[in-house]
Amino acid sequence: MKINKLSYAIVTALGTSSFAMAQQATDETETGRVIETIQVTATKRTESIQAIPVTVSALSGEALENLGVDNFQDYVEFLPNVVFQGTGPGQNEIYIRGAATSQTNIAVSTVQALQPSVAFYLDEQPVSMQGRNLDIYAADVARVEVLPGPQGTLFGASSQSGTVRMITNKPNFSGFAGGVDLGSSFTKDGEMSNSVEAFLNFTPADDLAVRVTVYNDNQGGWIDNIRNDPEQGGFGGSAVVINRISGGVLTDPDNIEVIAPNNDNLVEEDANDASYAGFRLGVAYEVNDDWDLLVQHTQQQLDTEGVFAYDPNLEGTQSVNRFQADKNSDVFGLTTWTLSGRLDELDIVYTGGLLNRDIASTVDYTGYTNGGLFAAYYVCNHYTAATPADVKCLDPSKFYKEETDTSRVTHELRLNTDASRDWRITAGIFYDSQELSTVGKFKIPNTELFPDLARKTVGQEGINSDGGPFESEVGFVNDVTHGIDQIAVFGQAEYDLSDTLTVSLGARWYEIEDSYKGSTTTVDVTRRLRAFGTLDPAELIEVGEDPAAIDAAIASGQLDVSLLDDDGALTVDDVIYKASVDWKASSDMLFFATYSEGFRPPVTNRVGGGLATNQQGAFDGFRIPVYSTTDTLTNYEFGMKADFFDGIFRVNATAFFSEITDLQTSRFDPTNISFLVFTDNVGDAEIQGIDGDITWLATDNLILDASFSLLNTELTRVNSELDGIAPPVGSELPYSASFSGNIRARYFYEMDNGLTGFVNGSLVYTGDRLASMTMDAYVLEDTTRLVYGTGSGLSIENEASVFEGVGYRDTNGELFAGGRYIQDSYVLANVAFGITNDEWKAEIYIDNLFDERAILHIDNQQFTPKVVSNRPRTIGFRLSYDFF
Repeated sequence: MKINKLSYAIVTALGTSSFAMAQQATDETETGRVIETIQVTATKRTESIQAIPVTVSALSGEALENLGVDNFQDYVEFLPNVVFQGTGPGQNEIYIRGAATSQTNIAVSTVQALQPSVAFYLDEQPVSMQGRNLDIYAADVARVEVLPGPQGTLFGASSQSGTVRMITNKPNFSGFAGGVDLGSSFTKDGEMSNSVEAFLNFTPADDLAVRVTVYNDNQGGWIDNIRNDPEQGGFGGSAVVINRISGGVLTDPDNIEVIAPNNDNLVEEDANDASYAGFRLGVAYEVNDDWDLLVQHTQQQLDTEGVFAYDPNLEGTQSVNRFQADKNSDVFGLTTWTLSGRLDELDIVYTGGLLNRDIASTVDYTGYTNGGLFAAYYVCNHYTAATPADVKCLDPSKFYKEETDTSRVTHELRLNTDASRDWRITAGIFYDSQELSTVGKFKIPNTELFPDLARKTVGQEGINSDGGPFESEVGFVNDVTHGIDQIAVFGQAEYDLSDTLTVSLGARWYEIEDSYKGSTTTVDVTRRLRAFGTLDPAELIEVGEDPAAIDAAIASGQLDVSLLDDDGALTVDDVIYKASVDWKASSDMLFFATYSEGFRPPVTNRVGGGLATNQQGAFDGFRIPVYSTTDTLTNYEFGMKADFFDGIFRVNATAFFSEITDLQTSRFDPTNISFLVFTDNVGDAEIQGIDGDITWLATDNLILDASFSLLNTELTRVNSELDGIAPPVGSELPYSASFSGNIRARYFYEMDNGLTGFVNGSLVYTGDRLASMTMDAYVLEDTTRLVYGTGSGLSIENEASVFEGVGYRDTNGELFAGGRYIQDSYVLANVAFGITNDEWKAEIYIDNLFDERAILHIDNQQFTPKVVSNRPRTIGFRLSYDFF
């Protein structure tokens, strides 16, 4: 049967993580069918995905459309070696191949968070950000490329375990074209959602092309903020919890007057709404026969209300108790430019970008009452009460408000030699300057206990930078500016030893300067870092440190300040390498072996150098690191790319072994160390795994795709002071399933009147994953039962029973068992049915067919677990129309 061009377009890449069906079979085989090979830019050249000795997964634009993919969470589902963890739209991190760790609470991620281990690019521009990955709506996209494993030689910092690139459709000179996509859907026990996308491409002159893309997507909520009722498992504001955490200060908690928080004015069904609205304008200009200029601007606003995690202690999987109006506004504008051309045999590219991003958030912080050394102090008056009978615990509700402005400027100049030679070179220079300014305001104490709080005004340098008084309820403020400047020189050389054997070597030298200025209510960060940079005794005394004790800590190796300059700025430089050899066993089979290195930049701490609160056992003499140093990932992999059976069956697979040295993670242990989050290098880890993709053109009308990831992760060294807190040596890294995979099928058939029908379906499986890098699940369960009167019901991995040494202790000094929550395995199924012709397509779909409530992430940052879940069963339709 002859298959027309349209039919091939429909069958294009149901979602194979590497491949798409050809729109038209150009190389005739015995079957008349062929798998198209996508062109990618993973090596900073445009090359066939099957011809490069690099593991690459790619979802084409057609595949994204067929899968109904619009945002990160959607397309990560179909990439089993990629993990997406976080608390909602615009508040997530990406992890690849199991190289995951615990990120900082979203409420302070802009102040004290790790740099990502996976770099995210929009076209040529890096747009990664700690704790809040830029959540770009996937409208008018050519493809999404995923490069697992270290990509640091070509893509730099934060490409430690991989790189994700969203490649947009560019203006083209073929003439006028346009398209519109409309969608609407209904979510079980939730609100209606609707979306519209459109693009227009036109050529006002022979040497000028313009493309405009616009979109608006309103995603209805499904999580209810229900009335707080302590008698029905709601938040009780329990004095019992406060008594335990405060070391038994409250002698008779059962008879203490306790005021539970009231949320009557915030009760709402389907409270977690999200909306994406934006546009992209691209202008391409042909300067002459050899040079082209592309300028693009992308503007987007992401607004959310409510939260995207439910309280597992409440009935069902769609209920929360929130006491402040959670909302988040995330606006960015990105202007990019690319000048490309040719000088003799050199291809030259200069590209740059300017990113401005503004975030404004309000977060319910009431859960902070549930834990921490100061919980009783914040809400109970036991320290001022005349008698025990006068002790009472007041309304514990709290909030966090943040305003963050980010700017990032990048420049890259690179050249490529002629690709037809038996030796090829890619080389360049890269410059990156980031500045993040944030003001975070916390309501922590109850204002009835702190009547002077309303009169609080500007008290120290860096606080309340707008010059006005604080809001009357604000009790703690972060006001900091974080700058990261980077310069790098990189290169990669390839040489063909023969027609079938090629070797390559790459390297990157980088220098990064990290400056951290400002202050908190309790810490002058600028002055503190300057004191540790100079080690001037007078300055150390001024920030409350004993110079002799600091000298002793440095001499013993417990404290390192060698990377700081006299102004407190941190500078690191190094060279990383990559080497590979590939063998073209035949025209359809490629084998390659690769050694590669990746890194994450260091992170400066607000409270660096301070003594731990607990000076017993392993914490004797322990000081919070002034900064966490660069952690590195060394990777060894062996891969295969092959087509079988005359080009209708394709297998790409890679086996790898990775070592992480000086693993960075966020730490928050207010009982033992500090009430402020900080980052630390906590140990080493190893990762072994296999990932792969399979495509099979089963018949003229049916295409099957599958992809999988097998992982074995292990902590191989843990700092001694974390015994009983962090998982022990031999434990798994967080968020890493031992097996994940998916299978997709697409069937199409010819109809009357030039119409083509199609049916597609997908199954996605994700295995069990452990949450966080801290064995605090039993402690959190204890707190949950005391606060809500019931446990969370979540699964726990008992990784260590009672430890000898430092750990979590109850009021009798006894240690709790150590364990982490399990994010249980799940299966998600989607189906769709539609018809199309050369101009339009109509489709009915069901996402989450079996209404699975998957545990995507367990958030334990407020001392009782909250579960981020997927959208319930959703039924909708999509209609698209293209005009040429």
